[in-house]
Amino acid sequence: MLYPFVFRPIFKDRIWGGRELERLYDKKIPAGQPIGESWEISDRPGDASVIANGPLAGKNLRWLMENHAAEILGDAKPAAEGRFPLLCKILDAREKLSLQVHPPANKAKELNGEPKTEMWFIADAAPDASLYVGLKRGVTRTEFEKKISDGTVADCFHRIAVKAGDTMFLPSGRVHAIGEGLVIFEIQQNSDTTYRVFDWNRVGLDGQPRELHVAQSLASIDFNDFEPKLVPANYRSGPNFKFRQLVEDPLFNVQELVFENAGSVKLAGQYLRIIALTKGAATIANDGSGVVTQLKPGDFCLIPASLKNVTLKTAANTAFLVTEAN
Repeated sequence: MLYPFVFRPIFKDRIWGGRELERLYDKKIPAGQPIGESWEISDRPGDASVIANGPLAGKNLRWLMENHAAEILGDAKPAAEGRFPLLCKILDAREKLSLQVHPPANKAKELNGEPKTEMWFIADAAPDASLYVGLKRGVTRTEFEKKISDGTVADCFHRIAVKAGDTMFLPSGRVHAIGEGLVIFEIQQNSDTTYRVFDWNRVGLDGQPRELHVAQSLASIDFNDFEPKLVPANYRSGPNFKFRQLVEDPLFNVQELVFENAGSVKLAGQYLRIIALTKGAATIANDGSGVVTQLKPGDFCLIPASLKNVTLKTAANTAFLVTEAN
């Protein structure tokens, strides 16, 4: 019998990381390391999320996909090699990330990579925080290549000031970088291919310059992608909450729900869903399993498509993301 699952985070140290995941979400991150990523739901080779709740605690997402894929996925499509289709993370950027791009689907195979479409939800932001996303209007490939050579390619990127609650969609092929002072919830294709264009001339944790992938980047970048905008903050009213559509894509859809008062919502239909709590408190239960899952900010919960009558109850001032895999 399946039920709503939460998993043990997988922490990744990064040269640009910090300790905000501990402060904001009480994550038990390793002492003395700059933690840049917490992989909350992962079915990557060598990084399969371990179940933290209920009767199946200790088994992992790879086991679930090998033994219960149809129940987990419903009509959603698996990733390559029958893996879970999405990868969910929380990122803590105390410094800027590299200027980078992920290969589009029509180029990934020839570049020996995987396509990666993703979205960023800004959970916490320093007052002057910004994203680098897309190209400034009018930048040409020739100009871009020249500025790679002279170390000024950052001048080609469109820079956007952001605050908590802002959302950016990043299809494969869109050049981007996260600026310093940001904590981000990231929902993405199950992929880990990143091509670095420029890394601010810094060295990695091993003291060596980090590898760049200029040829692969140039083959991947959409040079007609000028000055993309943040997702509009257009909320609509539900029965006892407000909501907005953040992403509507062939790979996955994401909504944000906000409850000002304590309330509840039944999740209609049987779909593979992921709930990510951004603030407040909530519980998830479904008929039959007897497992009630408590969620706090920073928790991600996988709801198998086979579950019926799933109810989510919230405290006042609660908000969460609902992702449906397609």
